[in-house]
Amino acid sequence: MRKIIAGLFQSLDGIVQAPGGPAEDPSGGFASGGWIVNHFDDTTGAFMDEMFAAPPDLLLGKVTYDIFAAHWPQSDEEPLAGRINAATKYVMTSATGDLGWRNVQPVRDMAGLAEIKAGDGPDILVQGSSTLYPRLLEEGLVDRLFLITFPVILGRGKRAFDGAPPGAFRLVEQRLGEKGAIVAVYEPAGPVVPGSF
Repeated sequence: MRKIIAGLFQSLDGIVQAPGGPAEDPSGGFASGGWIVNHFDDTTGAFMDEMFAAPPDLLLGKVTYDIFAAHWPQSDEEPLAGRINAATKYVMTSATGDLGWRNVQPVRDMAGLAEIKAGDGPDILVQGSSTLYPRLLEEGLVDRLFLITFPVILGRGKRAFDGAPPGAFRLVEQRLGEKGAIVAVYEPAGPVVPGSF
């Protein structure tokens, strides 16, 4: 069985929209695209390199897929570009026909994704694709979650966990970047257990 490793770049207030550039996703009038650029450092870069070291397959929502497909086939950012272009890209979409990039497989629903996860192959890395998180968590398909939290507050924009079911997570790794980003890696740890002081 394969693992699904889900990862997000987020602001201190949980915004995940358009971290890499102004044109990535300006929907809803979002004007702060590119907010990670001045805070990305050797630690965050090394962590992301490790995520792609044993080349994973990718799981992408349609919006993130379109962003990736417009960038990576023309990129000279080796070795990452080569790994992303060579990876099988599972895209959650109802679209039919050619999606315009090699090694692309449309996935219609979470049941189809569960079948893929149960099969053989490399781990599956979710990048961006914020709309997928509530359903992935609801279906229990996330084996590991990494969040890279950057030292900015954005005030508005898309969040990944709105509508997600309650659940506890166990911290399994953490790193502090030179420019203030925090890398935290979690694994599911069952239900939330309330308490009181």
